[in-house]
Amino acid sequence: MSVLAASERITGLQTPRLFTAPPTFLSSAGQEAVELARLAGLDLFPWQQHVLDIGMRERADRKWSAFEVAVNVPRQNGKGGIIEARELAGLFLLRERLIIHSAHEFKTSRVAFQRIQSLILGSPDLRKRVKRMLCNTTETSITLTTGESLQFIARSGGSGRGWTGDCNILDEDMILGDDAMGALMPTMSAVENPQLWYMGSAGIGSPSVQLARLRRRALAALESGTPDPSLAYFEWSVDPHLDECQPGCTAHDDPDDPASWAKANPSLGHLITPEFVRNERASLGSSGIFERERLGVGAYPSDEADTWQVIGEEAWRALAAAESSPSDPVAFAIDMTPERSHAAICVAGEWRGGTHVEVVDHRPGTGWILDRAAELHEKWKPRCWVVDAGGPAGSLIADLAERLGVEIVSPKAREVAAACGQFYDAVTEQSLSHLDQAPLASALAGAQKRPLGDAWAWARRIVSVDISPLVAATLAKWGLGVEVEDDVDPLDNIW
Repeated sequence: MSVLAASERITGLQTPRLFTAPPTFLSSAGQEAVELARLAGLDLFPWQQHVLDIGMRERADRKWSAFEVAVNVPRQNGKGGIIEARELAGLFLLRERLIIHSAHEFKTSRVAFQRIQSLILGSPDLRKRVKRMLCNTTETSITLTTGESLQFIARSGGSGRGWTGDCNILDEDMILGDDAMGALMPTMSAVENPQLWYMGSAGIGSPSVQLARLRRRALAALESGTPDPSLAYFEWSVDPHLDECQPGCTAHDDPDDPASWAKANPSLGHLITPEFVRNERASLGSSGIFERERLGVGAYPSDEADTWQVIGEEAWRALAAAESSPSDPVAFAIDMTPERSHAAICVAGEWRGGTHVEVVDHRPGTGWILDRAAELHEKWKPRCWVVDAGGPAGSLIADLAERLGVEIVSPKAREVAAACGQFYDAVTEQSLSHLDQAPLASALAGAQKRPLGDAWAWARRIVSVDISPLVAATLAKWGLGVEVEDDVDPLDNIW
């Protein structure tokens, strides 16, 4: 029997890879929540019941054992079922006066409202206890005849300020920062027994500020062997291979192994089929997106500032000059993302004794590059075009050379390192100017160093960061000083 055939019967693991919870509790309201959900027509998987059982544990003083409950699970596994069961319990069993359900975008909150509305309307016993359901431009809510209310909002501006919430459900917690927490956390300060539920998938870098904090606390609890006294954390994910892993490594999880799929997806074999995951893997390839979205391998900001790790933002902004522009001679360079989703063309030229760099064009895709390069070449007559043959844009070199009728300059690895060093030095020595363009600033904010021999080159911290404008600007600056063979007419050598 083939491995693939065997994988069709694989089902997701019901317990998370990373888990911690407060050890002190007397009982749990989780089973009552599960039974109420079943009454409303919502049958929960064992892993969803497990989360509710632990997340709704109570101490002897009837306070929640866990003030914060965080569920980190890949998409489409059914985290919404947990949210619905907890909200139904809060309304109809726990008599929580106000439950606030928030998401990064209101359209997500509206979908959540529609789902729980359907459950309530489908149960005569629950429906008769409803006073009103509103879904309009000013309010989306469910209010019971006894006064309990469930409010749906988006995390923007001052949403939630001034409300006293017994329970906050923070959906899409991978997009949750200090501003949103500052608006929502104080609403619980005067509540006798408040609780926060964070629901989402793997971290996506700088937007995942609060999720990263929760995860660090969970990891610290696991490493020390001392549970966090107020956090219940559940994470379904894999332990991915490292760059230094040798072929055949068994200490880490292989993204192509169905056992890895099962470890990260508790609803595999039920809501998600192995066949779909296999197709998903083939489609997404090695971009890192599959590992994040399906295997739970996230990018989490550290305690320190998550941006501008190589060149400080203040130092970069100080070099912005609205009036600056390149003067002859100029050099152009092209770079693109590894996924070929975006590409950039940058120019460098002399300006007031230093160098000016500028993003000339930055667009999605790659089909536009040759035409745009030809247009720029005709207008500027640059001293050279630079493309890193070892980078994603290397595939363009032959077509670009033929289209422009010139030889494309391609730096060796040590020259790439030299270019990065020269760019960095120009910033620190304040001999570089730019127009403070967003693509270049965003690239610098999301860039880090990768070792290249004894030196370094640019690298992205997370998959979603596009550093192609930065790489192109760096290579364009380097192109100003590289030796270039001039086109010589053979007749010039005849006496």
